[in-house]
Amino acid sequence: MTLPAEPSPPSASPRSAYAPPRPLRRFLSLHDFEAAARRRLPRPIFEYVAGSVEDRQAERDNRQAFSRYGFRTRVLVDVSSRRQDVELFGQRYASPVGIAPMGIAALTAYRGDIVLARAAQAANVPCIMSGSSLIRLEEVMDAAPGTWFQAYLPGDDSHIGALIDRVAAAGVQTLVLTVDTPVQANRENNVRAGFSTPLKPGLGLAYQGLSHPRWLLGTFLRTLVRHGMPHFENNYATRGAPILSKRVLRDFSDRGYLNWTHAAQIRRRWQGPMVIKGILGTDDARRAREQGMDGIIVSNHGGRQLDGAVSPLRVLPEILEQAGGMTVMLDSGVRRGTDAMKALALGAHAVFVGRPFNYAASVAGEDGVRHALQLMRDEIARNMGMLGITRLQELDRSFLVALD
Repeated sequence: MTLPAEPSPPSASPRSAYAPPRPLRRFLSLHDFEAAARRRLPRPIFEYVAGSVEDRQAERDNRQAFSRYGFRTRVLVDVSSRRQDVELFGQRYASPVGIAPMGIAALTAYRGDIVLARAAQAANVPCIMSGSSLIRLEEVMDAAPGTWFQAYLPGDDSHIGALIDRVAAAGVQTLVLTVDTPVQANRENNVRAGFSTPLKPGLGLAYQGLSHPRWLLGTFLRTLVRHGMPHFENNYATRGAPILSKRVLRDFSDRGYLNWTHAAQIRRRWQGPMVIKGILGTDDARRAREQGMDGIIVSNHGGRQLDGAVSPLRVLPEILEQAGGMTVMLDSGVRRGTDAMKALALGAHAVFVGRPFNYAASVAGEDGVRHALQLMRDEIARNMGMLGITRLQELDRSFLVALD
């Protein structure tokens, strides 16, 4: 017996029904985009996206943590009318899976930040634009109003307020403050693959470009011709350094002095919802709540900062005990609809996915990202039927069995 298609309420439905172009129909899960992106992108660029730090323990555990739980199903439930909409900060979204912030996305896909934001808007899911982006924040907000913005604070008090004012003037409603990057991470994989910050031209990089002509012509040279040399556009209130400048390393490394006092100052200045991203400890969750934050994202930066950092899923329950009325979200390692639903069953309000959407953008632009988002939406719809629920709000720990 075939169940009817999952309906969505008008307030949460995507802008229009999406049917993927024929070439994308072979992509059956988020995993399928990685191999295609590896072929399309120069090795240094691909490894920057794919890699993590040191021995990749944190990255691996992000995935392994989801296998810690099995599902307990409910049968003979009428699941013919299922919907997966969620509400975050007063906005109704069609699905609980959003797009995580990813730096230099415009090097992996032409106008990558706009591609990601527009695809999310079309699917009516949240998207967080990265502060380490190569397209001006204002351009992204014009293309996709409602996009959240993730700020990396400048390492200078005098620049912080100016950046926050610029973000507000651009029309951003939800500010995400990433706090797990006080110093540069040890990304050995970048060095081995030939990726550096700043980007250093050389014979190896030139060969990689020439041997990947679709990326060279369709992304890099197209960007140079139409928009000039990419700059880090959103670290400050004014334009940042070009990707080839030695200033880049300084701009990204001088954050060691930032502390909770700065977060409190920004909270007083920022009028809209404010989220702290990078929480792994209960004390930090409590501090965020006490300082009036509207939400937190439990995250270890996808295993890209501290190797051995605990998987967010493992600490989610104890962090929720300190959350009070905050909206608690999660990223790092989510790759399947079942992953998202395990996090929601433990109490998360939504989850974010990074790398796979980056791969999808590099392979097929906005169509690729929309297809990837639809794959996750379809997986969740099927899984809800299998679990015996019609609303995600029905999910709780009673559906989970700990396997270890």
